Amino acid sequence: MNKLCSNLFLKNRHFANLFIPKPYSTSLEDTEKIKKFRERQRLRKEISEERAGEKTFMMLKDEMGRLKKGEFSLPEPKLPRYSEYVIIGGGIIGSSIAYAMKNRAPESFDLMVVERDPKYTRSSSALSVGGIRQQFSLPENIELSLYSSEFLRNVKQHLSILDDDPPDISFQPHGYLFLATEAGAEQIIQNHRLQTELGAKIELYRPKQLKEKFPWLNVEGIELGAYGVENEGWFDPWALLSAFKKKACSLGANYVNAEVIGFEFEDRNPILGPERGDPLLRTNYMYVKDDEGEVQCIEFAFLVVAGGAYSAEIARMLNIGTGRGPLAVPLPVEPRKRYVYVFNCPNGPSLDMPLIVDPTGTYVRREGLGGKYICGRSPAAGEEPDVSNLEVDYNFFEKEVWPSLAKRVPAFEAVKVSSAWAGYYDYNTFDQNAIVGMHPYFPNIYFATGFSGHGIQMAPAIGRAMMELLIDKEYTTLDLKRFSMKRVFNDHPIYEQNIV
Repeated sequence: MNKLCSNLFLKNRHFANLFIPKPYSTSLEDTEKIKKFRERQRLRKEISEERAGEKTFMMLKDEMGRLKKGEFSLPEPKLPRYSEYVIIGGGIIGSSIAYAMKNRAPESFDLMVVERDPKYTRSSSALSVGGIRQQFSLPENIELSLYSSEFLRNVKQHLSILDDDPPDISFQPHGYLFLATEAGAEQIIQNHRLQTELGAKIELYRPKQLKEKFPWLNVEGIELGAYGVENEGWFDPWALLSAFKKKACSLGANYVNAEVIGFEFEDRNPILGPERGDPLLRTNYMYVKDDEGEVQCIEFAFLVVAGGAYSAEIARMLNIGTGRGPLAVPLPVEPRKRYVYVFNCPNGPSLDMPLIVDPTGTYVRREGLGGKYICGRSPAAGEEPDVSNLEVDYNFFEKEVWPSLAKRVPAFEAVKVSSAWAGYYDYNTFDQNAIVGMHPYFPNIYFATGFSGHGIQMAPAIGRAMMELLIDKEYTTLDLKRFSMKRVFNDHPIYEQNIV
């Protein structure tokens, strides 16, 4: 990323701190609007049935009026009333799915993306650090990242649009360097064995080798380092999100600025009488509030929830986590705030510096060419910050981040934070891994959420996998069956050991 892009990148993220996140919910005001909308629809139906002839006359009168004005086509409704596929959330995950779907079959179906924040001022995608790595402990995560790295390497081929400049995501291929103490070395070795079996290019270095390759690094207390020599690094997440969205739109995806506020349900339980039991709920209708506050009803065949950190709010609107039986199990995703700090160090490590992950969990990498670096760290369990706003806690840097930085890279002993921003993980509280696929209760509702900080790097692969699942009804390129919601129902967590 050049210096100008880097400055704009940081400025946009700092600006986002002024906005307070708004969870998805159905307020009392929205509930009243839905009631009024239903009542209007009921009255229109009654009037239509009672005054069919008069209605036909009025329609002809309206048509003649448009013809006199030279308007030879019907006015387009503000929001479509039907779309075969609807994706809630137009961030990197939703946009990747929209791209993959329409790229597969541009003319075969309607696809709508509902996004309530079209400028992405609160989007986790836009506020991401933008890293990609294959250094995971689960095969699914490794394969997701390998697929995505291949996609990013050929991003201009995939996401270019005729007569537009090809997308430039400013990929920096400097790798990740995970450092381990003696206690963590065995886990690194086990991970490395699996990673290399699956095709990742990771090298293991002992302290002497680390010091030779990175002379500015303090290797005191380090037993082993794992360095990604290919397909790892970082990129501009805003550029990738924009490219996905533009390409999806060029292929026919319809992005609408609206907020989902509820769903209409139908009981399809075929059993009658006293043995009927619980209702069998199904839904093909959702209520949305447009940018002018008006409520509309949209019919869909298939729904994909890609609402990021607030996906569980949408799930609750679907009675997931609030109902009985299978609906008693909530979607275990919530927002977790993470800080990213920017500091200057003119005498810091050179351009070949990888993204370093210290045994403490602190990470740091370069940002652009002007001596800037960015860093951060996840808080300890039980010390999660307030998620009601995007304010930054600068004391967290002084107490938790800076001591690790100064110890690991002596050049960082005398640095000060120049700016910072905060963003959200769509954190899966169950096992910190993605929840992908069809909900076990609703056959037409799918989820792609809970990535716990890995969504930006896995987005191209998730788009591919969801496209196959929605169109082909099975995974063919990447097998993500273990990441389905069923594991939550069965209480079988799948833990990833390499969480940053």
